[in-house]
Amino acid sequence: MLIIRSLIFNIVGYSIIGIGCVINSLLGVFSPKATIKTWNYFFIPLFIFSLRYIAGIKIEIRGKQYINQNQGIYAGKHESAVETFVLTNYIKKASYVLKKELIYIPFFGWAQAMYGMIPINRSAGSAAMKSMLRRAKEVSASGRPIIIFPEGTRKAPEQKPDYKPGVALLYQHLDLPVIPIAANTGFFWRRNSFMRYPGKIIFEFLPPIVPGLNKQEFMEKLQNTLEAKCHELNMETIKENPQLKKMLSPDYQG
Repeated sequence: MLIIRSLIFNIVGYSIIGIGCVINSLLGVFSPKATIKTWNYFFIPLFIFSLRYIAGIKIEIRGKQYINQNQGIYAGKHESAVETFVLTNYIKKASYVLKKELIYIPFFGWAQAMYGMIPINRSAGSAAMKSMLRRAKEVSASGRPIIIFPEGTRKAPEQKPDYKPGVALLYQHLDLPVIPIAANTGFFWRRNSFMRYPGKIIFEFLPPIVPGLNKQEFMEKLQNTLEAKCHELNMETIKENPQLKKMLSPDYQG
């Protein structure tokens, strides 16, 4: 039953995203701003609906009081594809920092470009950081929040963290608060996995880290805060779904 349910959701869910990418890559030629509304008020809610009623995965949002719809940097835990699809349903107009290579994928990448994402070429070193910062300043000045995944790639629950300096660069130069986003998505939608496990995904927005810290202080506070809250969510998830303990990273020492 789980295999069939996962199969149906994958067909429906990816079809929603695929159709949305085609429409928005074309719509964006005429009105890039229209793609933001089309995604966040139609395609993403439809995707979340299918996630809930086909895959059996519901989403709970905690810490809504920390969401600023106009500006801010959101530093999220990245465990699956879920957060890359659904977070703009809650942070309207937000722009993601993403790999530049994704922009070149036909329709999918074009739709991201039209939406106004912030591409980064990881192989370009300091030049990539300067380019990302320049684009991030433009996005922020237009009144849009920014979402970045500090580790740059997906990690399994309780996997050893590896935070990259890009988030600190944004923090230091944009003079904006950083709102950490803890999550437990890796239990229900594993990296490179066909299966979708029913249960409750939690995104918890944490108190902002206000400007003023130096780079080391900021990185330590962000990592310690985010990892501690994710650990809490992971333990809560296992308590409610003991069968999902197998999803924990081998790094877990509990």
